[in-house]
Amino acid sequence: MVKLLYKPISILSVLLAGIIANAVFSKVWKAVAHEDDAPDASDEERGLKEILPAVALKGAIAGVTRAVVQRGGAKGVRGLTGTWPA
Repeated sequence: MVKLLYKPISILSVLLAGIIANAVFSKVWKAVAHEDDAPDASDEERGLKEILPAVALKGAIAGVTRAVVQRGGAKGVRGLTGTWPA
């Protein structure tokens, strides 16, 4: 039953994590690269040496943010129900 109740919370937490990760990445990229926009994989003007570090950084931030948000949601559910949801 707890798993079923946790599903909507899990979906919302993934969406929230994406929003947070994008905001964090944007700030980190501006601080590190001194550029407003990170290179995109389809950016014709940039080479892989510029694109790959940006993508790696974005992926790392997204993964860590998602783990933190999902872990917090699971701990919250356990606090409310006494059962770990996953």
